[in-house]
Amino acid sequence: MTEPMIIRVRLAAPVKEVRHALTDAAAMRVWLAEHAESDLPGRYAFWGRRTPEGDAPHQRVLHADDHTLRFAWLLDGVETTTEITLTEETPDTTVLALSQTHFDFQDVITGASIRGVLQTFWSMALSNLADYLEGREIGPQPDFTSADFRGETVIDAPVEQVFDSLVDSDKASDWFGFPVGIEPHVGGRFAMGGLDADPSPAKIIDLVPGKTMATDWGPAGVVPWELEDSGGKTRLTFVQSGFDTGKPPYAAWTGWLSSIAALRRYHENPGSHRFWLPAEPAA
Repeated sequence: MTEPMIIRVRLAAPVKEVRHALTDAAAMRVWLAEHAESDLPGRYAFWGRRTPEGDAPHQRVLHADDHTLRFAWLLDGVETTTEITLTEETPDTTVLALSQTHFDFQDVITGASIRGVLQTFWSMALSNLADYLEGREIGPQPDFTSADFRGETVIDAPVEQVFDSLVDSDKASDWFGFPVGIEPHVGGRFAMGGLDADPSPAKIIDLVPGKTMATDWGPAGVVPWELEDSGGKTRLTFVQSGFDTGKPPYAAWTGWLSSIAALRRYHENPGSHRFWLPAEPAA
């Protein structure tokens, strides 16, 4: 078994508020899942279309206190373990650390197991949690029962600014939280990790300044982003298509949804998009 995957984020709320959002069923139904039940220390469950293998609740509580929640989660016939810990950073900010067992990046590439979605699923969910705690509307969400990948969001910023942040490598790296190399022209590369680090970058196949950018990701499909003015704001429509619908790339799709949330925060609340922290705290 591989080492547990770890995600750490900084949330703009006290520990008590974060724990309430994390464990209150009504709140969970906003930021986490279509259906949720919570009665700790006995029960913590979530399921539905927004949850991998969400036909029924598959969680079992292992431990719960004021700062820690640990539960087993049966996925693809294997009982994984999720642990969430809350640490006060300041009276008004909380560091949340999530560890998840049984995640193998090869499952992202091959699609051999639904567990391949765990990293981007939790990244998306924690992005939603951050928006929920800040009183913001939750953005588009996945449907793990469908191969129709499309979403729409409105960003409170002019079209020109939003488009620039999509095609400028430095700005995209900033809001994405990960190095991105972009050659902003048709035929140019869109490289995760940077132009010198990605041996198989996506290719830009359509680009109209201020309106459209489309990238071809090979087997993962084509992702066009369409922008239009909406009363001084930007309506962003995005689709992922052209993949094997018998094996939809849910990991990639949930990753895009997480990044869209970061893009919106980048424009609407500068600085708050940098809520991702290193997996290990500084010594």
